[in-house]
Amino acid sequence: MNDNLRGSLFMVLAMLGFAVEDAFFKAATATGGVSAGLGTILFGTFGTAFFLLYALWTREPILRRAYIEGPLLIRSAFEILGRLFFALSLAFAPLSTTSSILQAAPLVVTLGAALVLKEKVGPRRWVAMMIGFAGVLMILRPTPSGFDATAIFAVLGMIGFAGRDLMTRASPPEVSATQLGILGFLMVFIAGVVITLFETAPPSAPTIPALSLLLGTGLAGLVGYSALTKSMRTGEVSVVAPFRYARLLIALVFAFVLFGERPDAVTLIGAALIVGSGVYTLMRSGRKDRAGSAPRSGV
Repeated sequence: MNDNLRGSLFMVLAMLGFAVEDAFFKAATATGGVSAGLGTILFGTFGTAFFLLYALWTREPILRRAYIEGPLLIRSAFEILGRLFFALSLAFAPLSTTSSILQAAPLVVTLGAALVLKEKVGPRRWVAMMIGFAGVLMILRPTPSGFDATAIFAVLGMIGFAGRDLMTRASPPEVSATQLGILGFLMVFIAGVVITLFETAPPSAPTIPALSLLLGTGLAGLVGYSALTKSMRTGEVSVVAPFRYARLLIALVFAFVLFGERPDAVTLIGAALIVGSGVYTLMRSGRKDRAGSAPRSGV
């Protein structure tokens, strides 16, 4: 088995983990077993504890001054935005809608890289991004008869995650993945606190089934994070990255089987446009990176 095949399998495993994480969190919060705010707090606590223990085990520094400087400070703000609205979207919007809109994040990252980091983006990728954003509009259906206000949560969450990923590109290389995990899950905890400040229902202890689902959420998320890291370090990015869209396929199956959702044709077409344009953008980016890193022959 070559590295690209192993990397692709790890990417599919990562997307399975993240899809299970989403489904468990929705099941825990949508049924009233735990509020979206408290569920996010518990999820953030679990993840922070894991990465803290791992950092202690590997003897990595836990606190870094870079956490409160430049790109990582902006990254934390986007992380809070993404986690806050993504949690609300999972709790109140259909899983199929949330997962479909989330797939537009790589397109927004490419747009941000062109506008903010001044990376060169060719006309084909600009066209692909416009097609992907048209797919988002098809899912949102911004008309008085078709618009679902809860879908805005998914859009804002997707923008937050895209901003986080963009700022991760600009983060100091000396900050390790474990340290980014600590910082990221601390922001998840803060996002949960913010959500609870706006919840109208009085706080109540989560039910035992909800706690079990949240534990499964944390474990699935850790599997996904670990497999994603392994994937990106094993195969070529241009080969393994498009497999991240397996998350949408798995999520659609979960939405159909577990939550009885039946996305209509317009939603499915919009999702297909997002996935198609995203895969094309990732593949074009990979080819550009390989061309840029290829040695030039002397004259």
